Amino acid sequence: MYQFLDVFFVVFHCSLIAFNLTGWVWHTTRRLHLYVISATVFSWIGLGAIYGWGYCPCTDWHWQVKRKLGETDLPASYVKYYLDTITGFSWNAPLVDSIVAISGVGALLISGWLNFSDRKKQQ
Repeated sequence: MYQFLDVFFVVFHCSLIAFNLTGWVWHTTRRLHLYVISATVFSWIGLGAIYGWGYCPCTDWHWQVKRKLGETDLPASYVKYYLDTITGFSWNAPLVDSIVAISGVGALLISGWLNFSDRKKQQ
């Protein structure tokens, strides 16, 4: 079961990240994107104030699964983990966190602006 959950979280989390970064592009997904990216940023900041800045429940749940599978020394960042795994290089955690934060907030701002513009055009 844990192996299935591990694969599930890889697919789900990577899909969520891709949608967070690009969901604003298509007119039909813009409103949903605004909700999803807002929830993501809220998690990073709102839940982050309680659990640690940048907190993501998907990462937390996935790391629980990975620990059950015997993995140890998991970084706080999901993106860093997979960058390290895919490239074989140990990426600088603050650099990765900065890129993730700038990309996420940038996607939120773009999404907000496009949703506002779309709504204004409908009036």
